[in-house]
Amino acid sequence: MGTQGIRVENLVKNFGQGESLVEVINGASFVVQKGELVALIAPSGAGKTTLLMMIGCVLEPTSGTIWLGEEAVYDGRWIGNDTRRIRREKIGFIFQSHYLIPFMNVIDNVTLLPQTNGLAKDKAHDKAMELLEYLEIAEKAKSMPSQLSGGQNQRVAIARALANEPQIILADEPTAALDVERSVNVVKMLKKIAQEQNVAVIMVTHDERMLAFCDKILKIEDKKIVISKLNDNKHIV
Repeated sequence: MGTQGIRVENLVKNFGQGESLVEVINGASFVVQKGELVALIAPSGAGKTTLLMMIGCVLEPTSGTIWLGEEAVYDGRWIGNDTRRIRREKIGFIFQSHYLIPFMNVIDNVTLLPQTNGLAKDKAHDKAMELLEYLEIAEKAKSMPSQLSGGQNQRVAIARALANEPQIILADEPTAALDVERSVNVVKMLKKIAQEQNVAVIMVTHDERMLAFCDKILKIEDKKIVISKLNDNKHIV
């Protein structure tokens, strides 16, 4: 059993008020252990990205509790009020689009956040090269994003997400723009990262072919979370 990476209890998110109140998430509770790759699935518009952005301390919940590691970051309000610090220190984000800075080469994209956080340039460079080698893209360190394939850019985006040594990775449809082979490669990579770096990874996906690589499935159903272990996947639609 791994240690707790993410714990959510009775999380609620409403938009609007009065007659225009819309409930998106109503009482979500679950735990993701460090070392686990967990898929988050739901129909379009059911609140997958909303849930991810609450866990990522980007969107404020209406109520409930969020722990990242052993730190309670939200309990009816943000604890400590410095959500930027939490994101910077604890969380790596990966999106459907890689969002690499187009006028910076690969290595500079990966070193940007650690240097912003105060890491010396040479140490940031060494760390970035280590990550690029780990993700088998080191030979492209001096290339510009426009010179890379979609799958290569997504690997660089993963390296960037790992650059601040996060406890948690939140991936929002990271394979949506890729073909099946590249999608499988990216998901296998996320699984490897979860296990070898002892990171809790939540991946939003609409592609059921990717579920076989996950440790468990979180499904938003009736605005709550239903948890399925991997061997229950056949019951998920």
